[in-house]
Amino acid sequence: MKAIHKTICAAAAIGATLISGCASIVSESKPKVAIYSMPTGAKYDVLNSSGQVVASGVTPGGAILKSSRGYFKSESYSVAFHKEGHADTVTPLKSSVNGWYWGNIAFGGLIGMLIVDPLTGAMYTLPDDVTGNLPSLAKAQAPAPVQTKPIEQLSQQ
Repeated sequence: MKAIHKTICAAAAIGATLISGCASIVSESKPKVAIYSMPTGAKYDVLNSSGQVVASGVTPGGAILKSSRGYFKSESYSVAFHKEGHADTVTPLKSSVNGWYWGNIAFGGLIGMLIVDPLTGAMYTLPDDVTGNLPSLAKAQAPAPVQTKPIEQLSQQ
């Protein structure tokens, strides 16, 4: 009886390992990305690869974003920054393969590598933060107006 119980426990542990994905266990498929700007207080819009606005706010802020747009498809974003008196800036935000995804080779097996992590989106990750640098649109000072006077009013020196 004890041998059957040990066999069932071992089979359950192996089965749980085989149906899970390393990246799905260790990381999130919808990470929170912090959004900053220089200077602070800029409005931002996060656009996905289809050009749809998926998040908006004012810096410093953040957004919870999907790192995947489908099975074996990473998602990329662009963050558009706007602040009065500064040039608008667009900063790319691209996902990359999650390092934990490669843990499937040792721990998760083919099911984790080919099914679980790609389907959950945990195969990909996004940077922790993104910063937009908005250059100032310093207004050039206009030169002082030229004053004219009749020649009679000019002092003699």
